[in-house]
Parts: sequence; C-alpha cells; structure tokens
Amino acid sequence: MEREDLDRNFGFLLHDVARLMRTLFDRRGRDLGLTRSQWWVLTMLYAKEGVTQSELADLMEIEKPTLGRLLDRLEEKEWVERRQDEFDRRVNRLYLTDKVQEIMRALRKTAAAVRLEALGDMHSDERERFIDTLVKIKTNLQNIDSARSG
Repeated sequence: MEREDLDRNFGFLLHDVARLMRTLFDRRGRDLGLTRSQWWVLTMLYAKEGVTQSELADLMEIEKPTLGRLLDRLEEKEWVERRQDEFDRRVNRLYLTDKVQEIMRALRKTAAAVRLEALGDMHSDERERFIDTLVKIKTNLQNIDSARSG
C-alpha cells in the first residue's frame, strides 16, 4: 500500500497552515501581553460586537463556563464589558471598551503582518484566487452542515 504524501493532502495542509499561523501569531500576541484565548475572544468581539456570551461560545466552539472565565479576566482588565440587553434583562451583551482599542489596532497590524508573511511573494491576483477558493470551500462545508441539520 502506497503512503499518502501529507504535504500534498488538502486537509492536512489546511490544518498545518492554520497551526503555523496561530503559532506565529501567538508569539507576536505575547509581545502585546495577550494569550491565544484572549486575542481570539477580542478578535471575535471586534467582528461580532454585541453578541451574547452564549452566542460567542457557539461561534468560538468553546464551553460557556470556559468563555465566562476568559470574559471575567478581560473585564477585570477593562477591555470587555457586559451590558444588559435593552429588551431582555436576563441577557447580557458583550462589547469592547475604549481602553482596548489601542490593543486592537496592534492586533490588526500584527495579523496583517502575519498574513503578508504567510502569502510571501504571491501576486495580488494569486492571493485573490486563493481567498476565493477558500471562501468556496468554506461555503461548501457550511452548506453540507446546513443540509444535515435542516
């Protein structure tokens, strides 16, 4: 039986590229005083500000108590705040504070640098085709998942 070349295996490559990018970003994030979990929560809130803790846990695919502890630490640093939902007092929505905006600028700058390094000398048209292909793959997988649950 011939062994598969993992360096040419689509699933392995995606996983390994993501791992390498996370590792590089982790190192740079530590320079900003952030753990992987913290920068991931902040980034998700930057993209989806106003979500509930439950919604954020689902988006991040982590347990609610784990996220709760992370949010407690970020709230202690005054980077995140929980605000009561205006229509349902039982629900708290999550927001970034003004105090974290400088860190968010540094995170975005770091992320852009990591992406640029990862893409290396690819021309802009190659980059666009690559991104378009990843978007198609993501859509395909989401459609499969939706079809199963719907």
